[in-house]
Amino acid sequence: MNNAQLNTKKLVVLSGAGISAESGIKTFRDMGGLWETFDVMEVASINGWHANKKLVLQFYNDRRAQLAHCEPNEGHTILTELERNFDVHVITQNVDNLHERAGSSKILHLHGELTKVRSTYDAEDIYDIGYKAIQTGDTCDNGHQLRPHIVWFGEAVPNMTEAIQTIQDADIFLIIGTSLSVYPAAGLLHYAPASCKTYLIDPHIIEHIPKSITTIQENASSGMKTFRKMLKKK
Repeated sequence: MNNAQLNTKKLVVLSGAGISAESGIKTFRDMGGLWETFDVMEVASINGWHANKKLVLQFYNDRRAQLAHCEPNEGHTILTELERNFDVHVITQNVDNLHERAGSSKILHLHGELTKVRSTYDAEDIYDIGYKAIQTGDTCDNGHQLRPHIVWFGEAVPNMTEAIQTIQDADIFLIIGTSLSVYPAAGLLHYAPASCKTYLIDPHIIEHIPKSITTIQENASSGMKTFRKMLKKK
């Protein structure tokens, strides 16, 4: 590691549905979002899976098919460009692959990945299926039903420990496209060191955030342009 690498500031990004919405990904919470069509507990909980596997599989098949026609937006690509000058780590609540497709090199998915499925018997038996559909009767190599590689309500978030460790030595913490209402991910804010400068990009007013956070009340793409300008002034 050279001196330039040693002096590079660590920028940790927590991204949520708002950054993907600009690419056409439907969210649960937005007006006209998935909550108006589906009961979240029917399609995004472990109890929903046990109650109706066919419905859950079709729901994620539809999400996968939609993702195949979506592209990363400027919010994603600016994050990738920032890797030229910062040690950028993306922690995302999103299950799409838009950060990967935009070129970000260090990505941690908290809630799973839409383009992967796993065995219902062994959570470590994971398969990359791209945008294919999965049906009841589709099994892993050992004959067990495949399920979406998604962390549902009622399940633990296995990557939380790694996410906390990533944030604990951040120089800059950027929160983008998330209302900080879904735990445990929302609690990551509290693990940033006292010396860390924190920014929040969201078009909505989010109540009860610390006054020390610099807010940029814009959508993801325009907010990332503003954030990039702020970094250049430092």
